[in-house]
Amino acid sequence: MSVETSSVAEPVSKKRKGWGQDKIYTNLSYLTMVLPGAIWLLLFAYLPMPGIILAFKTYRLQKPPADFWIQNKFIYSLIKSPWVGLKNFEYLVLPSNMESTITYIRNTVLYNLLFMVVGLVLSVALAVIIYELTNRFWAKLYHSILFLPYFISWIVVAYVVYALGSANGILNNLFQAIGWQPLEVYKLKSAWPVIFLLANIWKYTGNGSIIYLATITSIDPELFEAAAIDGATKWKQFVHITLPHLIPVIVLLQILAVGRIFGSDFDMFYTLPNGAATVKDVTYTLDVFVYSMLRSGAPVGYPAAAAFLQSIVGFVLILITNYVVRKTRPELALF
Repeated sequence: MSVETSSVAEPVSKKRKGWGQDKIYTNLSYLTMVLPGAIWLLLFAYLPMPGIILAFKTYRLQKPPADFWIQNKFIYSLIKSPWVGLKNFEYLVLPSNMESTITYIRNTVLYNLLFMVVGLVLSVALAVIIYELTNRFWAKLYHSILFLPYFISWIVVAYVVYALGSANGILNNLFQAIGWQPLEVYKLKSAWPVIFLLANIWKYTGNGSIIYLATITSIDPELFEAAAIDGATKWKQFVHITLPHLIPVIVLLQILAVGRIFGSDFDMFYTLPNGAATVKDVTYTLDVFVYSMLRSGAPVGYPAAAAFLQSIVGFVLILITNYVVRKTRPELALF
């Protein structure tokens, strides 16, 4: 007696998940929160990217012919303008411009390094102080007050600086009343690094502390309780508990900050000096330099070349910084 067995291989069909079980559906609330930022990034960061070719062309505004498939003057001129290679970049290193270019690069880098170091210390310190406040109402109130300057326009701040430091301002009237020499802020170069630093601290410290405060809040409170029982002071709790939890966030934010080291807060550096030419050497940054070239009627290719170099150098610095971090602490690297 023989028993014939036959096996039929049936294809295994994967069941398609329903919309209610889909990952996109389950994360819909988070994706919705990201959507405005993604749209902004698309409109103002990615769509303008073809304009990079301005740095390699002599841009000449032309009217497109009636039968041409593009009728937009800017896009047509962008396509038809002649290529000049690296000629626009040579303008930045001409002997007549080299000294100014070095000065603006120096101002941009040094101010950013100063803001990064001081801003990091003060933002972390503010986050720790707010967290240590036992009364949550006062903690939220203080943090809201310190966060409020982030929404105030630099134009308003520029008027405040002018009201305080101009020749007939509040400070000079006060100095004259007590017999001191008047302080010409818009002619005093040494005053502007201090003014920029104080303005940057006032405006961005509250905003910068939010991420650090959120990180500290996520730490298990039992760790602090156990450390307090063992006799650890607040400083030791910060060094051995809080700081190790903050280091990954600090490294991530500093890697991104290094990428912006050749950029600057244009609104602050342009509006606060109020166009004072006597302090130009300590108030002009690369962004202000690019804007000044646009206003002066210089060929569009010159500021485009300067802006392109800013972006390339920033991108390279991010790669280098991330590479160094990955070699020393791989778990803290951005990618």
